[in-house]
Amino acid sequence: MANLEESSPLIANRDDGDANDSHAETESKSVPLESGEIGVGIGVGWTADGLPLGHGSVVGEPVARGPWASSLFACLGRNDEFCSSDLEVCLLGSVAPCMLYGSNVERLGSGPGAFANHCLSYTALYFLGNSLFGWNCLAPWFSYPSRTAIRRKFNLEGNCEALSRSCGCCGSFMEDDEQREQCETACDFATHYFCHVCSLCQEGRELRRRLPHPGFNGRPVLVMIPPMEQTMGR
Repeated sequence: MANLEESSPLIANRDDGDANDSHAETESKSVPLESGEIGVGIGVGWTADGLPLGHGSVVGEPVARGPWASSLFACLGRNDEFCSSDLEVCLLGSVAPCMLYGSNVERLGSGPGAFANHCLSYTALYFLGNSLFGWNCLAPWFSYPSRTAIRRKFNLEGNCEALSRSCGCCGSFMEDDEQREQCETACDFATHYFCHVCSLCQEGRELRRRLPHPGFNGRPVLVMIPPMEQTMGR
């Protein structure tokens, strides 16, 4: 009995296809890539996450940190939206900074009861600092981690990085991630301590531009539609 595999006409075609595939693979590997060009499907592998590999490393760069939506001293808001929430944030931070701080923490999504817990704690430290030292010097020690949380959540540029970009100093701190984060945390504390109201207002403007208030989406809205007018037919 003749071997079916040897007598099958598909064997030769499959061998020719394998030969063509191996020849095409050899040609694809020999195609050079220019610098900065991503050759998808030409000698490029893929990672388990679906990222292209070029020369044995993942092609791509880390996302650069962006600037804040408003500057530290832009308390009156943008020119096109003067009578908007920016002015409300400025008035709230000047008259009742405890409520603005509690609202900022609530927008960050710290869980139920975040507004009351942080607002009451801030108020206690506010009155304690004013009664003992004559000014609000204790509350910034409690509130400055919110600025660090906002900066990390939205990948924002810190004061040290902005200073290094503008004047070129602190280059050694920017190269090491751990040292840069320690420097940025210290700058967050200094900003809250020396420019406390402006810092709270800047954080409030940033959160209002990026996140809706959790109370707006906390409960589903039930819409009641009245029934249509009905007529009795014979």
